[in-house]
Amino acid sequence: MRNRILFFIILVLFLSGCVKKDKIEIRTIEKNVTVNVEIADTYKKRERGLMFRKSLGKNDGMFFIFEDEKYVVFWMKKTFIPLDMIFISSNGTINEIKENIQPCLVDPCQLYPSLNPSKYVLEVNANFSRNNGISVGDKIASSWIYNQ
Repeated sequence: MRNRILFFIILVLFLSGCVKKDKIEIRTIEKNVTVNVEIADTYKKRERGLMFRKSLGKNDGMFFIFEDEKYVVFWMKKTFIPLDMIFISSNGTINEIKENIQPCLVDPCQLYPSLNPSKYVLEVNANFSRNNGISVGDKIASSWIYNQ
């Protein structure tokens, strides 16, 4: 029993170290909005995304980072919470927002392609954008954007 507890503690510590976390600040016309994000900066992390999550904190999200600015495609397969997808260009400008995207419950899942090339995508709870006055043209401030 003691070995199982020790194994569990080590596993939790290992897994918590594997998730990169950061803060993203969205600068709107009226205010700045801070989002606590998990970073998805590898193919494997981007592929998994927010799959299997049952909830997401009020000001939490996932920040997807691509190697190059390009057209990207998302879907909601095995994602159980409705989301907003905020597409961001390499200079940190929001170039598109897809609001209130619903979970995919049955295959085939709908695809959500970007309308513009994007280097980053921020996924947050559905209606987060509307509730916080976030719109196309707003800027994202993050060390990830400026250190790339």
